[in-house]
Amino acid sequence: MVFEEKMIMNGEPEDEEEEEEEEDMVDPLETMRLKCAETEHCVHTQERLEDCETRVGSRSSTAEDCTEELFDFLHARDHCVSHKLFHSVK
Repeated sequence: MVFEEKMIMNGEPEDEEEEEEEEDMVDPLETMRLKCAETEHCVHTQERLEDCETRVGSRSSTAEDCTEELFDFLHARDHCVSHKLFHSVK
């Protein structure tokens, strides 16, 4: 209650419309990443990553990690994104 009174006394407007507009903003990079992750090459590398995670997760003790598979997936996705992102800038 005190906080509301201070806002009224300070004359700060309640901009609910601006807050709603800000919530609707979508990062175009994230949108492109999602679209690129659905391409054939990215799906293949993501499947390899998931297989590796399943294999490593099923073992109680292993030196194997899925770093290579993760990097392969990220590289494929970012390669796709870079072409689409910079094409839309031109």
